[in-house]
Amino acid sequence: MAKQKKHPTGTIAQNKKARHDYFIEHKFEAGLVLSGWEVKSLRAGKAHLTDSYVLLKDGEAWLFGSHITPLTTASTHVIADPTRTRKLLLNKRELERVEAAVAQKGYTCVALALYWSKHLIKCEIALGKGKKEFDKRDTMRERDSNRELQRAVRNKGKEE
Repeated sequence: MAKQKKHPTGTIAQNKKARHDYFIEHKFEAGLVLSGWEVKSLRAGKAHLTDSYVLLKDGEAWLFGSHITPLTTASTHVIADPTRTRKLLLNKRELERVEAAVAQKGYTCVALALYWSKHLIKCEIALGKGKKEFDKRDTMRERDSNRELQRAVRNKGKEE
């Protein structure tokens, strides 16, 4: 009897810049249309989502700006384009919801993470509203104060 393969788990890549630049309001899980060399590269963890965003055209969602670095050993007969646009798979209701939100002023759709779901690669996309510079400073100030509070609580327990 053949040994069953263990499915990879966990996050492949995250877009931390999107969480810094946008107020995240609603998240969606989308499938990705990938070629073979891209899946092999993602298994090796060679992906970047830093400046990626989702564009809607002709009733379909497309992922722009993601970078999947091709492995040198993966495919020698195919010319790999690391920054090609990739189709996102969403159901009709989700697509309509995203289109309606993006049509409003100030909203955009960004990719937050690539991760494994059993044996499939999923992309977490989110509707976000852009932050102003003072909002970013407020967020950093709040994060720092929470960190100081946690540090004080932790140190108080050690002193006793």
